[in-house]
Amino acid sequence: MSALGLAMVEAAPSAALRPYVTRLCAYREHYAAPVTRSEMAMPGAVLILAFGTPMEADGRPVTAFGGGLTDRFTVTRSAGPTEGVEVFLTPFGARRLYALPMRHLANRLVSTSDLLGPWGDLLVERLAETPSWPERLALADRLLSERIVAGPSVGPEVPWAWARLLESGGRLGVSALAESLGWSHRHLVARFHDQVGLPPKAAARIIRFGRAVRLVGSGMALAEVAAECGFYDQAHMNREFRVLGDTTPGQIYPRPEVAGAATWAS
Repeated sequence: MSALGLAMVEAAPSAALRPYVTRLCAYREHYAAPVTRSEMAMPGAVLILAFGTPMEADGRPVTAFGGGLTDRFTVTRSAGPTEGVEVFLTPFGARRLYALPMRHLANRLVSTSDLLGPWGDLLVERLAETPSWPERLALADRLLSERIVAGPSVGPEVPWAWARLLESGGRLGVSALAESLGWSHRHLVARFHDQVGLPPKAAARIIRFGRAVRLVGSGMALAEVAAECGFYDQAHMNREFRVLGDTTPGQIYPRPEVAGAATWAS
């Protein structure tokens, strides 16, 4: 691996995988010096099917791994050449793929060997043996589809509630969700813990943060973003960006290019 930096190719999931996976990406990275990142909390679960030099995540070495939703940022450090396929799962795709209550994976990173057993090890081996990136992505899509479709199903209620939270940008109240489903607050929280991994209020918080990041990145005025996304005020939004992304809105807000200066990129 001679070229330095990060290269990636993205593919849209197949129709069979689309309800469970939002993004598939083949990547390769290699840097002249170790690179440390703060990975933002997001409304989904990430599966890294990597091979090469282990990276550090939350202070421990990992190669191929997955986990659940998080309500905090995660610090990673890449110190050597690595490549693989990155999979962005919906909570329900992760629930079916891992066949585990998602509360066991919240704020955790677990090796694919422990999460998926020999099947996971074989998947990583087959990806490593496939040199073409389009073929890697197609292989990952096919094998993930087969396993997820065969995984344990969930009822329609929590996916419906999750979709309502996404549509509202995280602004829909938990009591309104419970009332719409005819459930008690306690029952809704229990079902979210099983199928999403976090209680609905925490899930809504992450969805709201993700929407705010997108709006800030689009160039909307910060005070308008805070009001649009339902933060108490701009200071509240700033605190959420620190906790969930280890950043500030000002670091994401587009900056004009200045002659002779480097272009800022997120």
